[in-house]
Amino acid sequence: MKHAGPGTWQKSSFSGGGQGDACVEVAKGPTHIAVRDSKDPARTPLTFPATAFAPFLQALKGAGTSNLGTHCTS
Repeated sequence: MKHAGPGTWQKSSFSGGGQGDACVEVAKGPTHIAVRDSKDPARTPLTFPATAFAPFLQALKGAGTSNLGTHCTS
């Protein structure tokens, strides 16, 4: 999947307070979902087949929320 173009990225609802520039952004392509660090959007995003993205999110949710966001602070 090529990098998603401007305007195609959506910030996570858990992107932190203030300017909301902490954590991740997601872009949906026809066959893949891309995830990138909103603090460093020039870096190569992670890509997942669309069918693998929902199980990935479920695995994150299963890990509990106590550790989510610990690496998303600026």
